[in-house]
Amino acid sequence: MRDHPHGETGTPEGPHPEVWTGRATNRGQWLLALGGAACMALGIELAVDSAWASGVAPLVMSVVGCIAAGLLVLFGTLAFVHVSVKVDEDCLEVRCGHIGVPRRRIPLSQVADAAFAPCVTPHQWGGWGYRWRPEKGTAVVVRRGEAVVLRLWDGHTFTITVDNAETAVDVIRARLTPKATDAAH
Repeated sequence: MRDHPHGETGTPEGPHPEVWTGRATNRGQWLLALGGAACMALGIELAVDSAWASGVAPLVMSVVGCIAAGLLVLFGTLAFVHVSVKVDEDCLEVRCGHIGVPRRRIPLSQVADAAFAPCVTPHQWGGWGYRWRPEKGTAVVVRRGEAVVLRLWDGHTFTITVDNAETAVDVIRARLTPKATDAAH
């Protein structure tokens, strides 16, 4: 996970850009999205070819169930096919999927420290997606690999799997207020 093919900016050794951007992608979730589309297609097929002898109620329940399950799987997986992270002078912004939802914006004034995690896995967080675990905090996990772990002033943590996470941590630390860096060390 050390190659950075998506054009992230900045290097750990070089000067930090005004706006750092990074991204992580999980192409495997497209297979799950295809499963959701297949479930929707089954529901549509049942609705069109309604040769059910057992009545209208079971047909309606089957059609609605297939379409609802298909939509849930389809949109649930497409929302976490990739994550985009942007760090500017004032905040860190995380956007998921193609339409950028869910999204979270964290002002850097709320960040106490940032750390690099070399290997975060979906298994550690209970799967892909936007996750919360009482003992660990909140995370956006779209794939296995390196991540940024933010420790916030309110005691919570926020983890994001993103390519070139080490550079993101350097950029965030460089932009934290002196109060934040003194208290964190």
